Amino acid sequence: MAEGDTILRAARRLSAALAGETLAVSAPNPRGRAAGVERLDGHRLERVSSHGKNLLLHCGELVLHSHMGMNGSWHVYPRGARWRKPRRSAWAVLAGERQEAVQFGGPTLRVIPVARLARDPQLARLGPDILAPDLDLDELVSSLRADRARTLGDALLDQTLVAGIGNIFKSEACFAARLDPWRPIADLSDEDLLAVLAAARSLMRKAVATGRHTYAVYRARRPCPSCGGRIAARGQGDANRTTYWCPHCQI
Repeated sequence: MAEGDTILRAARRLSAALAGETLAVSAPNPRGRAAGVERLDGHRLERVSSHGKNLLLHCGELVLHSHMGMNGSWHVYPRGARWRKPRRSAWAVLAGERQEAVQFGGPTLRVIPVARLARDPQLARLGPDILAPDLDLDELVSSLRADRARTLGDALLDQTLVAGIGNIFKSEACFAARLDPWRPIADLSDEDLLAVLAAARSLMRKAVATGRHTYAVYRARRPCPSCGGRIAARGQGDANRTTYWCPHCQI
C-alpha cells in the first residue's frame, strides 16, 4: 500500500504538471464515471495536497479525493504520449495544455464539495500527517497513549492517530529507534514514543527527497544490519499486517 511519502511525491508531481491549468477531464473506465470525475471538466486545478495516504486535488468548489490502496497509481505524461496501461483501465484523465495526469485503480476515487470537506467521515477522522511541516510530535505521543494495552506496531498503523505511516515505515521506524514493535504502549516512555515517531518522520522525509525506499529490516531479505542475526516476521494487529523486526536489537 502506498505510504505517506509516495502520496506526497505524487501530489508534488501532479501540482508541477497541472496546477493553475483548466482541465479537460474524461473517465474512460466506468469506475471513474461512477465517481463523477467528469464534473471537474472545465475546472481550474488550484492546488494538490496530501494528508497521510490521501491525495486531494482542489478544483474550486470541488475536490477530487484519491486513495491508492494496494494497486492504485497516478501517472503523468506529455499530452498525447503513449500510456503504460490501456486507456480503458483509466478511471480519470485530467488533461492540461501540455501534460495529463491519469489515474488507475485503487479503493477510493470520489468528488467532494469543498463545503463538506472538513466534516467528511473518511477525512475528518484522520490524525495529524506525519509529514506535515508544522507537526507537533508531543501531540502524537498523547494520541498514541489513548490505548495503553495496544502494541506499538499496531498503534503506528492507526491512521486516526497518525496519518501516513504504513507497513514499511512502521517496521523501519521501530528498528531505527531500537524498539520492539510488540511492546505495549504502556511499557514505553514518552522518550521512546518520540524517538519512533521522529524516526518515521525522518525516514519518510528522506524517501520523499530521494524517491527511493531503503530497507534495514522490511521484507527480511538479509540479516540484521546491526547484529547479523535473523530478522523475524509475523502478522500484527486486526489487519494482520506483517511486522519485521530484529529480536536481538529491538527491546
